[in-house]
Amino acid sequence: MSLARTLDKLCDAALALAYPQACAACGARGVERRRDWPACAACWSETRLFDGGETLCWKCGAPAGGEVPEAKRPGVRCRRCDAEDFTAARACGLYEGALRAAVLGLKREPYVPARLGRLLGGAASRRPLDAATLVVPVPLHPTRERVRGFNQAALLARAVAKGAGLRLDEWSLARVLHSERHRAGMDARARRESVADSFAVARPRLVRGERVLLVDDVFTTGATASACARALLGAGASEVFVLTAARA
Repeated sequence: MSLARTLDKLCDAALALAYPQACAACGARGVERRRDWPACAACWSETRLFDGGETLCWKCGAPAGGEVPEAKRPGVRCRRCDAEDFTAARACGLYEGALRAAVLGLKREPYVPARLGRLLGGAASRRPLDAATLVVPVPLHPTRERVRGFNQAALLARAVAKGAGLRLDEWSLARVLHSERHRAGMDARARRESVADSFAVARPRLVRGERVLLVDDVFTTGATASACARALLGAGASEVFVLTAARA
């Protein structure tokens, strides 16, 4: 057994005995391993995660159902996303169970769990996202970032860039309008209007000609991703792919 694995086992034992933590997903079991934080292994196994074998809308990544041969998957379309500005969007899984707990935990604490990092890396390595050349996080408005203390999308983007060996650009794309928060129950049109013209590219030369991998925590209607993609394409990016930890 390697030294790293031995240390991991010792840390996991200390976590379970000295600092027991309740699973943030079910609340009934404890978190047994650091890499699973903030959920238990059972909740992770029950969460619907994507492994690349699913039939998805090739553009927005919405589950399409049925079985389609791999060669024909690029032709699968839900048609609800035809007007979106990004090339394709993917997520690690559905916004439920352990993945939901991990996303919510990331909003409170600037830490990307190892399991989530591996899921992001796996998603980034699969078609069509594997064509990306530059990683860019969805930015927070400076006012909101000062309140929170960090941008959770930037934390995810750093993990993706490190795992994929891609250049990370946290500065070119900026949020220039402090729009209201997306509230539960807002429809797609309201979400789209709330982020219209909210983003701008401050350093066009850094994104010009790049195939950008835009990273965020949750894909809901695609309004934010599309608004960011519009700004990046307007600044000269050749394509914009989207990767989120989860999709609603």
